[in-house]
Order: sequence, then C-alpha cells, then structure tokens
Amino acid sequence: MSASTEETGRHLSVLILDDEPRITDELSEYLGGRGFATRAAQKPSDALEQLRRQPADILILDLRLPEMDGLKVLKRVRKDHPDTEVIMITGHGDMNTVIEALRHGAIDFLRKPFRHMDVQVAIERTSKFLELQHRVRLAEDRTSLISRELEQRIERDFIGESKAIHGVLERSMQAAEFSNINALITGESGTGKEIVARIIHHASDRRQRGFFAVNCATIPENLMESEFFGHRRGAFTGADRDKLGFFELARGGTLFLDEIAETTPTLQVKLLRAIEEKRIRRLGDRDETEVDVRVVAATNRELEDLIGKDRFRLDLYHRLNTIQIHIPPLRERPQDIQPLLEHFVESFSRRIGRPVPRIGASLVQVLRGYEFPGNVRELKNLVERAMIICDRNELDPASFPLPGKPAEPARGEPADLNLEKQECRLIQEALLAAGQNQIRAAELLGISRHALIRRMEKHGLRRPEEP
Repeated sequence: MSASTEETGRHLSVLILDDEPRITDELSEYLGGRGFATRAAQKPSDALEQLRRQPADILILDLRLPEMDGLKVLKRVRKDHPDTEVIMITGHGDMNTVIEALRHGAIDFLRKPFRHMDVQVAIERTSKFLELQHRVRLAEDRTSLISRELEQRIERDFIGESKAIHGVLERSMQAAEFSNINALITGESGTGKEIVARIIHHASDRRQRGFFAVNCATIPENLMESEFFGHRRGAFTGADRDKLGFFELARGGTLFLDEIAETTPTLQVKLLRAIEEKRIRRLGDRDETEVDVRVVAATNRELEDLIGKDRFRLDLYHRLNTIQIHIPPLRERPQDIQPLLEHFVESFSRRIGRPVPRIGASLVQVLRGYEFPGNVRELKNLVERAMIICDRNELDPASFPLPGKPAEPARGEPADLNLEKQECRLIQEALLAAGQNQIRAAELLGISRHALIRRMEKHGLRRPEEP
C-alpha cells in the first residue's frame, strides 16, 4: 500500500504543529512536493482551530510547545478528532514520554534531528493504517458479502496474481477470524511479512486497539526483558521511573514480533509464559499484570533448524505456530513481477508528477529471470531509482542495472574494468537491494558489516543513519 493519491482517491492531508517556523516551512515544502496536502501551525490553539474547521488525516506534532505540551494536544486530538493519526516528534530523548504518547494513541514518533525522508516514511506507514481501516469499515457496512468484500479490497493492495499470493491472503483472513490465537509468518526479507501481520490485525475484531510492531533483532540483549515486560522504578541501576513494556502497550490489540528467532533462550521462556498465561511481571514488581494480547510473530530463518541446535524453544514454536502463513520469495512467483512492476511505476509516477512511462516487454522478461534476493522490497527500490534516473518515456533493461549484471557496453566501447569503480558500484547495488540495511547488504556481498562500513567510508558513500 501507499500514501499516494491514486489509492485513496484524494490527497492525504497533513497538519504540522511545531513552534519552529523553519521546520514547518521545510516539511510543508517537502511533503507538498510529494503529493500531500499540507498545512502548518506554530501554536496548539491555531492547530486545534484548524482541525475544527477542516479535519486532517495526519498530525505531525512536536512534544515541546507553547500554550500546552504535545501530550495534552495529543489527548485533545484523540478525543475530538479520532480519525486523525498523530506522529510525535521530539528533540529531547525522553523515552518515557514517548511511550506515554504511544499509550495515548500516537501512531509513531521521530527524534530530532530527522531527515525529511524519515517523515515521509512515517507518514506512509500511518497512511497504510488509515487506508486499511477505511477499507475494513466499508466492508463491515456490507451484508451478505462482508468477508469477500474485505478480502477483495485488501488484495488490491497486496499485489499479485499467483496462486501462492492468493493463498497467503486466504490464510491471513482465516487468521483474522480467530483473534485470540497466535500466528507465525515466515518468509525471506522483503516479502511483506509485516504487511500480512497488519492485514490480520485490521481485519480482526482487535482493529480498534493498537498494532504494536517490535523488531527483536534491534533490542540489546541486556534490555530485552525490560523492553518486553517493563520495570518498576529502582529495579536496576538507571531505572529512575516506572516503565511499561511491549505487552502492556499492546494490551487489547496485536503485538507483532518481527525476527523472533533473534530472541535469547532466557527471553523465550518468559515469552512462552506470557503468551500462555496472558500475565506478565515487570522487573522489580511482586505482582503480576493481566495482558490480553494477540501475538503475531515473523521470521526469515528456519526455526526447525534452530530448534535442532537448541537455539529456539520447541514449546514456544508450537505456541506461536497455531496458524502459519508462509510468503514465498518473489523468484518462486514470477507471474507477480509484472503486476507489482506496473503498480510501483504508476505509484511513483504520480508521486513525482511525471507521465506514466511504458514498460518494455523485454524489461519484464529480464526481471522475471532475476533472482531478487531482496524480494518485493528490492523491486520497489529498483523502480524508484529507475523513475528518478530515466529521462525517456519507456522503461527498458538499461533502466534497471541489476546487481551482478552490469549493463552491456555500447558496441566498440570497452567495458569499464576499473576495480575501484566496480567495487563502489557493487556496494551501492547491494545497499539498494537490501533496502539500505547494512547487515543484509554485507551478506549479499559476502563480507562482514564492519568490512562494508570501511569500504563505504573509503568510497565516500554516506551511511544510511547519517543525516
């Protein structure tokens, strides 16, 4: 799904509330140039009046403001304008305040300083929520064809024509019917596991509560227990206040555990108990807390192999694997490449305000023969780059230089055999294929992440986390 106009039938409206005019001006200009209908305010009173006169789909809300702080504004907006999604921004690094904002309905947060692209990505994630919720509500208004209408509406966003992808959707809708059972989504990186998890959540009767996504691979081992189950003030050095964990934050909704295979055996024991008993105990707390949470887990690894190596608990696997949904890699469903390609080309064309180019038959043939190690995410990145660099009204194989397949040199023109240039090109291609994820890019190149970083610095390539 996308935040673009072609799918919603209108421009998504964004209201930016920040007391720094530089930020509101820059964001308004950036987002306005990408198809969003933007407005700005420097004071909460002005923003609330604007929302009263004309609702907004998304509010980008600074935490520190004159008149009242961002949390108070958030609570007012969630009460008076429940259809407006809120993205919090803060430059003060107060994680407890951020968690409080998420508890009161903020859908995302960004830390200052941020890149404009970060805001766009956050909005696109939020707009997926908006669109899915809108489509679910439309389906619920039907009488005899509710489930079919819902499936058809979601299917137009989860693009594909293959039997495999239709099977994924059917399985997802089955999982959505039983909102108290857990699900396990398997598939390679870039296949769309989180999208499937969101479909399950928004098609279930838990859709009115939160969808809380956690990437288990990004949490330091020494913080895992605190992050998942929370802690009481004084539970350990640095615990200067009470903190809610992921299970409590997702209460009543869905907790999506991505890369579940990266959890430690110790945490797996505690996860199993929390899932089975629906009770958790914060660090430093004597009492247990009931948590009604549906867990949807995802992994790109073979859990059975990890079980055989005593790196993943068999009992946790069975508890998570009540319903398993496997998303095949793109190379195993080449019939989905053309509809995906057409969808991304049209989407990016409208976003950047250019006519939709023709897609050459030879391009589809070449892409069908490519392995796509980065799957759908890689195809989307390739289309975005091609739309930026192509100055013609037709996309052909020359517009899509694939990793490991350098473009053919013109007749009579020797190939560029400069080793430094080729290394730089391969690094850029690997980063593109991996969606700028350094770990995955290093795996594609067959080197360590530290070696990749050294080579990026050597070639003057900006690291993704740098502004």
